[in-house]
Amino acid sequence: MKLNESTAVSTNKVLLVPYDRRHVLTYHAWMEDPAIQQATASERLTLAEEYDNQLSWRASHDKLTFIVCQPSAPSTVVAAGEVDAPNKMVGDVNLFLTPYDDDNENSNDDSADRVSYVEGEVDIMIADAKHRGQGMGRAAVGAFLGYVAQGGDTARHKQVVPKLRMLVAKINAGNGKSIALFKSLGFEQEGDVNYFGEVKLVLRDDDNGNSLREKISVVGAPEGYAEVVYTRSEGDTASL
Repeated sequence: MKLNESTAVSTNKVLLVPYDRRHVLTYHAWMEDPAIQQATASERLTLAEEYDNQLSWRASHDKLTFIVCQPSAPSTVVAAGEVDAPNKMVGDVNLFLTPYDDDNENSNDDSADRVSYVEGEVDIMIADAKHRGQGMGRAAVGAFLGYVAQGGDTARHKQVVPKLRMLVAKINAGNGKSIALFKSLGFEQEGDVNYFGEVKLVLRDDDNGNSLREKISVVGAPEGYAEVVYTRSEGDTASL
C-alpha cells in the first residue's frame, strides 16, 4: 500500500520502514536461503522478479509491508539510507488482506453503503539468525499491529481498520517460538494442523462486543512506540 510510504514506526527494539527499492538486494539475498524459503512458504525468485514485486507491493491495495530494522535514536524524522542500510536490516513484517468469509450481516445488503469486510494475514520474518531470540520479532509484530489499529481519524483508520474483522497467522507446527509469539499477543489456535503442516492462529471480533481494535489495544504497543516521518533525499533513485 502507498499508505505507509512516508511513515516509519520506531520502538526501543525495532524500527519499521517502508519497503523501498533500496532494500531489494538485501531482501533477495535473504530469500536465496532455502531454510527461509521453506519457513515462509516462498518460491525462489530472480532479482528482477523481486524488483517487480517491490513495485507491485507498494501499489497494492491489499498488502501492507515494512522492513524491520535495528532501532534508531528517538526522533520525529528518520532518513532513508541511514537507518535502513543493509547492515541495519533484519527482516520484514506484512499484512495481506482477503475477503472475510463470515460476512453474514451484510449478505442481503446490495446497497452502495455495504461494507466489504476483510481479514488480514500477518507474517513476520527475522532473516538473520543472530537477531533471533532477542524479542525483535514480537516487537515488530506488536508495532505493526499498533500501526494498523491506532489510526484514529487518519486515512489508515478509514481505509483499513473499520473493514478488518480478523487477523490470522499461519505458522509451521514445528515453529514453537513463532506460535508462542503470536499467542503472547492474544492470538488463539483455531483447528488442528492443516495439510501443509501449519497451525492457524486468529485474533478476531467476538460476540461479546470486543472489537479487533480493542483487543490489539489491550496488548499494548511496544515500549517507545512512535510513528515518525520517513524522508528520502531529492532525486533518490533507490526509493519507490
